[in-house]
Amino acid sequence: MICGHYGCGGVRTAISTTDMGILNPWLGYIRDVYRLHKKELNAIKSIDEKTDRLVELNVLEHCINLVKIKDVQKALLEKRIRIHGWVFDMQTGKLVNLKFNTKKVAGKIIDIYNIL
Repeated sequence: MICGHYGCGGVRTAISTTDMGILNPWLGYIRDVYRLHKKELNAIKSIDEKTDRLVELNVLEHCINLVKIKDVQKALLEKRIRIHGWVFDMQTGKLVNLKFNTKKVAGKIIDIYNIL
């Protein structure tokens, strides 16, 4: 399970172009997710809504990253694991299921990342 949380300060910082020194490498991964989804994110005017959407996209991209791993692919084929993407809403105390569709994602990337 990959889980993020709404209102994440790190994600909010990654949206800015502020130099964060030692944190820059970590923020770079989130900025890569922003780059992949730039059109959608740039259309969102509210910084809070943009941050929360980037949190969701970051979780989903991390789920995709799991599908790229050989041992994870093997475990998926053997139905030993499932991949879930969730976001914790600190305001409500609830987990939001992002409904990551492993089969759909694997079908789109397997020709590139099939390493079994």
